[in-house]
Amino acid sequence: MEDNTRVWIAKDNPGIARIEEKCIKCGNCKTVCETKVGIIYDQTKVKDPICVHCGQCVLTCPTGALIPKYDYKTVLNYLNDTNYTVIVSTSPAVRVALGDEFGFPPGSLVTGKMVEALRKLGFDYVFDVTFGADLTIMEETDELIKRINNNGPFPMFTSCCPAWVKYMEMYFPELIPYLSSTKSPIGMQGPAVKKYFCKLNNIDTNKVIHVCVTPCTAKKYEIKRPEITDVDYIITTSELSMMLRECGIEFASLRDSEFDKVLGSASGGGQIFGNTGGVMESALRTTYYKLTGSNPEPSFYTLSNIRAYDGAREAVVKIGDLDLKILVVHGIINLTQMKDKLKDYHFIEVMNCEGGCVGGGGQPLTAINRLEATRKERIKGLYQKDAESFLKHPHENPEIIDFYNHLKQRPEINKKVWLHTSYQNKAYLVQED
Repeated sequence: MEDNTRVWIAKDNPGIARIEEKCIKCGNCKTVCETKVGIIYDQTKVKDPICVHCGQCVLTCPTGALIPKYDYKTVLNYLNDTNYTVIVSTSPAVRVALGDEFGFPPGSLVTGKMVEALRKLGFDYVFDVTFGADLTIMEETDELIKRINNNGPFPMFTSCCPAWVKYMEMYFPELIPYLSSTKSPIGMQGPAVKKYFCKLNNIDTNKVIHVCVTPCTAKKYEIKRPEITDVDYIITTSELSMMLRECGIEFASLRDSEFDKVLGSASGGGQIFGNTGGVMESALRTTYYKLTGSNPEPSFYTLSNIRAYDGAREAVVKIGDLDLKILVVHGIINLTQMKDKLKDYHFIEVMNCEGGCVGGGGQPLTAINRLEATRKERIKGLYQKDAESFLKHPHENPEIIDFYNHLKQRPEINKKVWLHTSYQNKAYLVQED
């Protein structure tokens, strides 16, 4: 039986591993799992470890005994195999954290150097997962508006965070009908790469490896769900830094490079997906447009309640004649403490990790007493990018417009399969004997 002073990690956990000889059994991992994520159970009464693969235990381990499950060696092997076209897509939160590993101040936006570094590693195409984020907003806002027009069911929960999705399936399966069916940005990016981009360019998808670089260890779990297709490997921000070092790439001296076209244009709303409240804010911008026919006033782009750092923030947002009641939560434990109030809201964003994706378990390690300050700097970096972006809205992204036009020209495509997903009752995973 596993020692009860620490989290129990299965050998086949897709996101997290433990180096036994480094573990000092301090209990930090168990504390964060119980008090931040809300996973508490008696190990003597369950069959298997209970885990949402978020990796918050990795960030709070003082000895480096807990690590993301590494896949980067396999990716390097494919990069060295000329029989394959290897495509990479990178998440917004990576570009404000990767610089931490190479001497840049926390929160530095190193997008251009990151893209060039990926080219140096040998990736054939470098795309932006923010394209997938913009697709998520387009579909999610359609779903929200449909619920508004039908007077429910409310609330609608966001579905971008795989740790949150699995937590709901295990602990609150009765809420599954309230969870948006829209795929996460990486879930969107898979079909966009293999079924859209590759078809446009006559690339044989049997010889394509699609890799996503993310801040999130739970994404390694997500791509193993049968509903999520066309993403072969997830590597974390920290794994990418290891690849660069092992390949002798001097990150700080690299020139800036641009994402490849077709899946490289991003709205400011898509950029802030990496922040707690970012999905909500981006969704509200496009919901406003779809309900009123015009974009919101400038004050709508810096909603102070949403951009705060409290574990749970609520607001009433006026869109035309509609008063939309919203809730933003980071740290699932903060949601469980409000369970009796959830039906008071129309729309709820939930992210497992503190700060949102910028605080994911695959981000570079930071001194434990500096974690919150570092997350806030990363949040600031993504908001700064949004402020500088001429393109604010997914519905104005020309590459998104082209994508939907492509769907219209191919009636054989099942849009629901490409862009939407489903969930399962997983309460059996937490049932005690």
